[in-house]
Amino acid sequence: MVTLQDKSVIMMQIAGKNVYIYGVNEQSAPLIILNTFQGNGKEIYEKGRRWTDKPFRLAVIGDIEWNREMSPWECMPVFKGEKPFQAGADIYLAQLTGEIIPAIKREISAEPKTLIIAGYSLAGLFALYSLYRTDMFQGAVSASGSLWFPNFAEYVMDNPFAQKPEKVYLSLGNKEKNVKNKLMMQVENRTRAILNHYQQQGIDTVFELNPGNHFRDVDDRIAKGIVWILK
Repeated sequence: MVTLQDKSVIMMQIAGKNVYIYGVNEQSAPLIILNTFQGNGKEIYEKGRRWTDKPFRLAVIGDIEWNREMSPWECMPVFKGEKPFQAGADIYLAQLTGEIIPAIKREISAEPKTLIIAGYSLAGLFALYSLYRTDMFQGAVSASGSLWFPNFAEYVMDNPFAQKPEKVYLSLGNKEKNVKNKLMMQVENRTRAILNHYQQQGIDTVFELNPGNHFRDVDDRIAKGIVWILK
């Protein structure tokens, strides 16, 4: 493990992943775990700090093998030329909960009372999936989550949480359903079905519809989810 530190961020390498920790002086603050496809999350943290007066720590984990580590089971690619989804979520989740998060806690010398998992797109799917596989998290942020994923909505309906979450944030762009792909065009219907299912269980859950397609205002959408779940 390699650690570098300045006044605003701790940069670590854990298990082959680059990890960036923001809010290093917020001793008792909730810890947000964000799996990301690219970037170090600095703008997300800065936006969140501007938009809420609630203190929080943000741990951003990069170098994710996206179609393998974020997918709960196998699925053919949705677009020609892309890699198939390779069912590595359980393996990565074991690494995340057993190695990466413990190393983060040791580095910040804290045991946060509240631990939230967050992600965008396929990592948003992974965030919800994690709630069924580990009791480590008290809530999840699924920003523009890939909840179109085959049989995922059915999995949500048919399986118990490892620990019932306190809060869940869901969002999409209002144009995300306007695609030709038969799976992906179901994303809003499936997200709303999951929203209703969670609300019926008494979970504090919100669904926010943002302007634009899947690729618009990514950092803003994640930051908005973090701000809401901190309320």
